[in-house]
Amino acid sequence: QVQLVESGGGLVQAGGSLRLSCAASGRTVSSLSMGWFRQAPGKERQFVAGISWSGGNPYYADSVKGRFTISRDNAKNTVSLQMNSLKPEDTAGYYCAAGTTAWATHSYAYKYWGQGTQVTVSS
Repeated sequence: QVQLVESGGGLVQAGGSLRLSCAASGRTVSSLSMGWFRQAPGKERQFVAGISWSGGNPYYADSVKGRFTISRDNAKNTVSLQMNSLKPEDTAGYYCAAGTTAWATHSYAYKYWGQGTQVTVSS
């Protein structure tokens, strides 16, 4: 079993930056793919970024490509999401997820989920 806890959310002005972190416990996640999703009120959960177990080949939703960077530290059992040039449309709850499927962009491919952290971007 894997427990995931996100942190780093908050309120930021448009154009600003935030760094989200996800700490895993219960078992090592070094063999799992990791991802970040987001969900705004009234909308479906949306893929944001993913990274393979090795940390190589990160992949992103088109809406965040060039602005967000996902990374992981397997020694610390953590994954991070650096978010730059934030826009009001980035406002959502952000969720960390872990799973065994490589290159997964659908939420059903991820088995473990955190509780989420809120990101609000003001205009």
